[in-house]
Amino acid sequence: MKARTMFMAGAAVGYVFGTKAGRERYEQIKQLSKQVSENPNVQEAAGKIRSKGETFAGAARDKAGHLKDRVPEQVTGGRKEEQPYPG
Repeated sequence: MKARTMFMAGAAVGYVFGTKAGRERYEQIKQLSKQVSENPNVQEAAGKIRSKGETFAGAARDKAGHLKDRVPEQVTGGRKEEQPYPG
């Protein structure tokens, strides 16, 4: 019980000191991330990555489209017509 109380007291003190220092550091990180995201080089790279992602997503969609036609045959053992559920 004593260890638990000491832990809780330490956590509370750490929280208080952390919040005082943490807000200033948070603002610094927020400002830096805004500067980085507004950088033209970063925006250009993000555009290229987005374009590649769309290309890969399209290829995956095409492959999945071909597979969806084969799945009913594989699941039903080659039967193409649906059978009603026997339950």
